[in-house]
Amino acid sequence: MAIPVPDAVRLAALSQHYGFDLTQAEVGEFVPVVEGTLAASEEVERLYRRSAPEAPVREFALPADNPLNAWSVRTAISETAEGSLAGRTVVVKDNVAVAGVPMVNGSASMDGFVPRRDATVVRRLLAAGATISGKSTCEDLCFSGGSFTSWPGPVRNPWDLSRNAGGSSSGSAALVASGGVDLAVGGDQGGSVRIPASFTGIVGHKPTYGLVPYTGAFPIEQTIDHLGPMTRTVGDAALMLSVLAGVDGYDSRQPTVLDPVDYVAALRESASGLRVGVVREGFGTPVSLTGVDDAVRGAVEVLQAAGLTADEVSIPWHLDAMAVWNVIATEGAAYQMIDGHGYGMGTWGQYDPELIAHYAQGRVARGRDLSKTVQLVGLSGRYTFELGGGKYYAMARNLSYELRDAYDAALAEYDVLVMPTLPYVARELPSPDVSLADYLDTALSMIGNTAPFDVTGHPACSVPAGLVDGLPAGMMIIGKRFDDATVLRVAHAYEQAVGGFPAPAGAAAPATS
Repeated sequence: MAIPVPDAVRLAALSQHYGFDLTQAEVGEFVPVVEGTLAASEEVERLYRRSAPEAPVREFALPADNPLNAWSVRTAISETAEGSLAGRTVVVKDNVAVAGVPMVNGSASMDGFVPRRDATVVRRLLAAGATISGKSTCEDLCFSGGSFTSWPGPVRNPWDLSRNAGGSSSGSAALVASGGVDLAVGGDQGGSVRIPASFTGIVGHKPTYGLVPYTGAFPIEQTIDHLGPMTRTVGDAALMLSVLAGVDGYDSRQPTVLDPVDYVAALRESASGLRVGVVREGFGTPVSLTGVDDAVRGAVEVLQAAGLTADEVSIPWHLDAMAVWNVIATEGAAYQMIDGHGYGMGTWGQYDPELIAHYAQGRVARGRDLSKTVQLVGLSGRYTFELGGGKYYAMARNLSYELRDAYDAALAEYDVLVMPTLPYVARELPSPDVSLADYLDTALSMIGNTAPFDVTGHPACSVPAGLVDGLPAGMMIIGKRFDDATVLRVAHAYEQAVGGFPAPAGAAAPATS
């Protein structure tokens, strides 16, 4: 279908938007000129359709048994019985494309969308022998840590069904913790792998920025987008990372070359003698529970008993990190995720034109149904962008190097840094009529320790530090960029020292490789 030609009224509105101040006569002169430019857009669409794939036919079903609301859709997709993940079941967070299977990204705005291409991580999982058992429910456009903004309903914590499972990779965490699947893919822009891992008592590893390709996942903001493994054991996280990591040639978040690392083999190296920096500023925050801080300090003592050394280290920049993240994740996400319909423009990469078009319509048609966290991003981020023209975002991105350098300085002295993943344990799911203040507090108040490392790109892994009042608390282990192996070695040493991690009552035992 030909692109409709804009009339003088439409061009006058665009002139006003950009401040061109064109007269009526000048606008009239532009009408035929603009019409002439539309031919290129029509030709690009024709050329694109020559090679654009059609969605494969894959069987899927809505979940019949879904007490945690953790399944978005069920599948049984496999390609080979060979490979390092043969016989293992995986659930894919529903912001990641599995071709031919519905993808709603937790949002009414995406209802009815079916992607045509597998995400890179999906292709790699299938090539390694995994069976994709379905898509997991996630928060609305993945912008919440609370597990209650997902459409059409909240995800429940398998440790206590009245409590939240964390977000935004809520369904992935709940299904791994409950034994519904062996492994899961999660996404992380402010802690969305590590938050639900901490609340549900599993392992969640946010890789170094750019280590795992983001191609085929719904973006929030180019500079903080991550995908990573969520598992019951550190060994499985290492196994998954060995499969997922590496350059795919389509994701501008990645370096051009990455040397392959066998993360499973790295776990066989002793962690004895490694140096642990316990970050003072990660404890005792205004929202911290004393029991959580105590559990993590107890976990550090376990590491010391296992032969690692540990000392307290102060990183004052950590207390300022949230201001930097907040600007990037509001102004940046408003520009890319909302106004830019997910992908934005201006970077190399494999785009998803069908997703962009579907969401562009759904976002407006279902805007009232978007979560209050997404609405906050739009209102605050667009306002500051219009006010400053993008200067606040530019300042935050420049400050991110100072923030990164502060952690790097500490990591020059220590092999890893540790702190509580979250300041508290899972909370009660809020009622539908909760106040805006309580809504936002439940959705976002836990990210003070997790979000900074999405800005800096350092690898960070959450492992269970113990139970506090019967609910899991997490210890976060942070390492040098592209030294995910050392982070996992320390996590593994802790897991071995405590004899494995507890599971909620009734959870199925995890499968083994």
